[in-house]
Amino acid sequence: MDLVLKSVPHAAQQQVKALLEHYPIAIKITKHRLTKHGDFRMNPNGTTSITINASTNPYRFLITLLHELAHFKVFLKYGRRARPHGLEWKLAFRTLLLPFLQPNIFPDDLCSVLARHMKNPKASSDRDYNLFKALQHWDEESEPVPCVNDLHEGQTFRLENGRRFVKIKKRRVRIECKEIKTGRIYLFSPHAGIIPE
Repeated sequence: MDLVLKSVPHAAQQQVKALLEHYPIAIKITKHRLTKHGDFRMNPNGTTSITINASTNPYRFLITLLHELAHFKVFLKYGRRARPHGLEWKLAFRTLLLPFLQPNIFPDDLCSVLARHMKNPKASSDRDYNLFKALQHWDEESEPVPCVNDLHEGQTFRLENGRRFVKIKKRRVRIECKEIKTGRIYLFSPHAGIIPE
């Protein structure tokens, strides 16, 4: 529990401690994973656990912890009958996060973006572009990574693996891009990290 408490904002530590005492679940802090910030697991032996990426951003860590605790809360009440990010989870997440939505825990700019996000929380904080950008501001990396959403239509970019694309247009949620070498169309998340050309 000590490592978890050290990973959240200092002003939130007592509230987090009380939550973890109320919802006893094994929490493991892992190395950074590109595809997710955390997860809730129902293990084959019947136990449950949470994994969260180690993070230098205490706000991201707290949001992820509450996100995963909401899964645990829903599991305790509904078992496997509830959808992973359905109405039950949204309500549980809102209920858990609301007491933390204070300016002494989250900076004002982040607090207001997070309040808007909580009206209809997404399956991942990264799916909310405004929240993604607001959280990125508090990451310790020296410069924010450019995103597909930052580019103009027709602008080319590449990925770290060298594949090159051109941005075509924004759909409802995703951004349509064409791979230059193959001509195939791919849908990118608006905040997918890229290297502009």
